[in-house]
Parts: sequence; structure tokens; C-alpha cells
Amino acid sequence: MEKSQYKGIWVFAEQENAVIHPVTWELLAKARELGAECGESVTAVLLGSGVASLAGELIARGADEVIIAEDPALAEYSPRPYQHAVAELAARRMPSIILYGATPLGRDLAPRVMVSLNTGLTADAIDLSFDEDGVFCQTTPAYGGKLLAHITIPERRPQMVTVRPRTFEPLEADPARSGSIITEKVNVEPDGCWEVLGCEKKSASGAQLENASVIVAGGRGVKTEEQMNMLRRLADLLGGQVAGSRPLVESGLLTHDYQLGQSGATVKPELIINAAVSGSIQYRVGMQGAKRIASINLNASAPIFSISHYGMVADFKALVPAIIEEIERRRQN
Repeated sequence: MEKSQYKGIWVFAEQENAVIHPVTWELLAKARELGAECGESVTAVLLGSGVASLAGELIARGADEVIIAEDPALAEYSPRPYQHAVAELAARRMPSIILYGATPLGRDLAPRVMVSLNTGLTADAIDLSFDEDGVFCQTTPAYGGKLLAHITIPERRPQMVTVRPRTFEPLEADPARSGSIITEKVNVEPDGCWEVLGCEKKSASGAQLENASVIVAGGRGVKTEEQMNMLRRLADLLGGQVAGSRPLVESGLLTHDYQLGQSGATVKPELIINAAVSGSIQYRVGMQGAKRIASINLNASAPIFSISHYGMVADFKALVPAIIEEIERRRQN
């Protein structure tokens, strides 16, 4: 099939228990931006059972049309039925681009669909764009976060990519938007090799980085538990959460739940304070969406300063206690 016959940008509308995953809103916002540039429409693809009522919200958030495929076999996520459903719809309607959230579900589903459609897939993209020749480019960290790779899928269609949650800003819902709702029938059957025995919400205890408005993050320069406790104290005073880069987690001072970056959490706090963080690409992709970034590092050439709103060339072991002391002094007055 000629590439020119593939049209439209699809967003896989991930849902669980008839609740749309927030990454879907982010992808719809980015899809609208891409669509405005290339002149193609944005379609949300919604699978499930009894989920048709969600279509209006998808249109309000940016979809030009919603394709709904409902079947009892799609009531809960099951890899093979979902794979077959998305692949069947894509083969039937031939979109040019399909976007998935890089969630546990999206990371499982997208490679399966890639195999079914014999196409390409870029994982964990941090940006999407068209180059000067109109080629769709997916940007992702490479070589352990040491550089950014710009990936294209020049021959195969659809072009597919997973995007980490909290990478793009969602649009505000616009109830006045109108769009088309299309109901499709897909040939799927329950997977006899897969059974959902039960679902439990993750405990709210421990790291809650995605919801933190303030984060104090330590890097490779944090060497002891005493220094880590100093960062915890600052985070507590600011009503925030402590976090760290991969070297800090590998040293054993924090668990992986507290890691920021490509292989950790992606966050968008009101403020993040980086202490002794050099700022590799791998780390920056996890926190560069913060509204205010303050960084402390002894090295004036540290990459972290390139994205920081406030930079302090100093030893955090001296500066952080001074900040703590000043906060406590002001609260006593």
C-alpha cells in the first residue's frame, strides 16, 4: 500500500473501569498540534465494554472523531484481544500515525500491534515533531541518556510511538467542541491464556512523586544517609517530596520508587530543587517540565544549569543547611 494512502493521527484512548488515563489528554493535545501542522485529523480509538459514554469527553479534549469498538472480550485489558482489535481497525482505516502512552498497558500493547502491522515503533519519546521536509520525527534519549536521538519510520505505516506520561500539557476540556463518533465491530475472542483474578490500587504510602508540588532531588554528589536526611528535612519544610537521580538509587540511599528520569518517574512540580545533580539527558527528561527549577552544583558547567531558572554554584552540604536554617528562622518570627 502506498504511504500516501495512510491518513490521520490516532491516539489510543487508554481507559480502566471507564476512566480515561490522563496520558490520553496529553496525547490528544500533542496530536492536535501535529494535525494543525500536517493538515490531518485527530482520532481517538476507544476499546472496552460499556465505554461509549466516554466519547464526548474525548472530543471535548481534542479528538475530531472517536472510534469505539466494544466487545465483552475487551471489558478488561487482555493483550491478544486488544492487539487484534487495534490491528484490525488500523488495517481497515489506515492511519498514518498512532500514539500510545508509555504506561504499563501501552508498553505492552504497542509492540504487539507493531508486529501485527509489520511497522515500526519508537519507545518512550519525549517529543514529537515534523522536520523541514514534513517527516514525522520522534525524539528519545539514547546511549544511556547521553544524547537525543531523532527517529523516523520512513517506509512503514502507520508510524507508531509511545510517549511518557506528563510529557505534554493537556488541553482544557471544551464542551462546545463537536466531532464524529464511529462505532466499529471487531473480531475478537477472549484469551484463554489470560485471566484477570483481581485488581487492587497501589498503596498511597511511599513515593508520590507524580503528585508532589515540591521536590528536592539529590544526585551523585550525595554520599551519605546524613546528607540524604538533610534533603528530606528541606523537603519536609517545603511540604514536598524527596527524590533522586539514578546514581543515588544505585548507591542504595533511595529506592527506585524515588527515581526521576527516563528509567524512573516523570514529574511536573511547581518547584524542584536539584542538589548535586549533574543533569544528564536521562535525568532531565523526567523533570524538565517543572514550573521552577533551582539547582545547586559545584561545577559551573554542569548541564543541569542549562534548564534551570535559578542556579547556585555552591556546595549543597553548606548551602542546604543554610536554607533550612533560614526557613526555620522565618517561621519562628
